[in-house]
Amino acid sequence: MISRLLILLYAIVSYVIFTISFLYALGFVGNYVVPKSIDMSIGVGSSANWGEAIVVNLLLMSLFAIQHSVMARPAFKRWWAKFLPLACQRSTYVLLSSLILLLLFWQWRPIPTPVWQASGIAAWLLIGVHWLGWLIAFASTHMIDHFDLFGLRQAFVAFRGSEIPGQSFRTPLLYKIVRHPLMLGFLLAFWATPEMTVGHVLFAIANTAYILVALQFEERDLIAEFGATYQDYRRRVPMLLPRLFGAPR
Repeated sequence: MISRLLILLYAIVSYVIFTISFLYALGFVGNYVVPKSIDMSIGVGSSANWGEAIVVNLLLMSLFAIQHSVMARPAFKRWWAKFLPLACQRSTYVLLSSLILLLLFWQWRPIPTPVWQASGIAAWLLIGVHWLGWLIAFASTHMIDHFDLFGLRQAFVAFRGSEIPGQSFRTPLLYKIVRHPLMLGFLLAFWATPEMTVGHVLFAIANTAYILVALQFEERDLIAEFGATYQDYRRRVPMLLPRLFGAPR
C-alpha cells in the first residue's frame, strides 16, 4: 500500500510540474506575462549573439526531441519495464519532458530581430489562430484520455490494486478530421503571431521539423499496435491538414 501511495503521489507531482510547464509555454511562445519569453529575456541569455543563440537554442530543442521520441518507443518501454513499475512509467516520461521544457524556457536565447509585423485585422486574426491552436491542443488531450496521457490514470488504477487496462482504438471528434489534432494545435500556436522574430522562426521551424519526423515513428508504432484498423484510419483521415469538401488526400 505504501509503494502504491508513493506512485500516486509521484504521478500527482509529475502532473503539477507538467501543468506549470504548459502554462509557462503559453506565455513563452506568445510573449505574455512571463519574465522570460521567446523574444524577451531578463538575465540568462539576454545578450547572446546570433551564433551563440542559434547553437544553444538548437541544442535545447534537440534535447527535448531526443528524450521525447526515444522514451516513447516500444523498445525503450520494454527496456525500462525491467526496473520501473508500469504504473509510474508514463509519469516519469511526463516529468522528464516537463523538466526539459522548463530548462529550455530558462536557457533560451532570444533573437528579437523582426521578420514580419502585422497590424489591424491581420494581427487580430493571427492572435485568434494562435489561441485556437492552444485550444485544439488542450482539447485534443481530453478527447482521448487526458489523465492516461499524463500518467494519472495508471497511478490511480495501481493504487486501487487493479491491473492497468490496455488502450482501445478510438477516433472521437477532432480525430475524425485529422489523425493528430494535438500536433496541429501546436503548429498553429507556434506559427500564428503578429510579430514574428528570427528566434521565433527558429523555434517554429525546428519544432515543425521535429513534429513531422516524430509522427512517422508514432504512425509506425500505431500500425504495429492496431494493424489493419489503423491502416484503414490512415486511408480515410489526413494526418495534419483537414480535408476540404471531401476531396481525396
